[in-house]
Amino acid sequence: MYTVDLIKLIEKMNLENLTPDIDIGRIKISQPDVNRPALQLAGFFNHFDSERVQVIGYVEHAYMMTLSEDERLEIMSKLMDYKVPCVVLCRNIEVGEGIIELANSKGVPVLRSGKTTSSFMAEVIRWLNVELAPRISIHGVLVDVYGEGILIMGESGIGKSEAALELIKRGHRLVADDVVEIKKVSDETLIGTSPDITRHFIELRGIGIIDVKTLFGVESVKNTQSIDLVIKLEEWSRDKDYDRFGLDERYIEFLGNQIVCHSIPIRPGRNLAVICESAAVNHRQKKMGYNAAQELYNRVTNKIRKASEK
Repeated sequence: MYTVDLIKLIEKMNLENLTPDIDIGRIKISQPDVNRPALQLAGFFNHFDSERVQVIGYVEHAYMMTLSEDERLEIMSKLMDYKVPCVVLCRNIEVGEGIIELANSKGVPVLRSGKTTSSFMAEVIRWLNVELAPRISIHGVLVDVYGEGILIMGESGIGKSEAALELIKRGHRLVADDVVEIKKVSDETLIGTSPDITRHFIELRGIGIIDVKTLFGVESVKNTQSIDLVIKLEEWSRDKDYDRFGLDERYIEFLGNQIVCHSIPIRPGRNLAVICESAAVNHRQKKMGYNAAQELYNRVTNKIRKASEK
């Protein structure tokens, strides 16, 4: 199970820590969803998702203000006994000293945000879903070509990095070289990124490591990119039949998601960068409803049908 450090959440969401005496370095978040503890503040703790970030908004605060001080402390004590990762107050809601003292004694951080409850929850859920998404690492190169995420795969030394370098020189952007970390953020979307240690670097055999960001500028790199198309490079073989029409899509699976995959044979004289650009544009055309292979097929079948009718 993947986790996120609470410190990272505080920094990302610019939260104010109202309980600085608590050691938040040990607290981790394991659930991507958040919980507004309305029923829990009313005393109903059945099916309580205590592992989630607890968010108190204007409505929950207004209800608590109808309770006496002792009742507020009692219900918050029950809530914190479940060892929730943290309690976040939105709209810069003021909190009494009694609650702060209780939180310190229970070891539950109390945080505060100036955002509205709905916008804060939407932002946190989106961010946590990415941070806690299932992930794998694969050998390949990920580039952004005309806005399409192209994952180039193939055996070591076949020319993946060289193809990426040529694409960068043609104005496209590098996301990851050698190792690509893939996260499944939804049933339709895979996000690729680079490990921190190799980010913006490319290895070229015979030359060594080059820093793409330094050599070509910040416009030549990108930190994350959705994976829209996979291109597998392989040695040319006379005995193998390669797809020459593209009527039937072929797919490769990552984390349960199907991604369109093209196998490209490598042969002297083939410009891999131009091939990758053409594949990206063609893939975008198909997403927009135009399929060149299907159009050619329709023309041929119509021609044959008209000839047979004569």
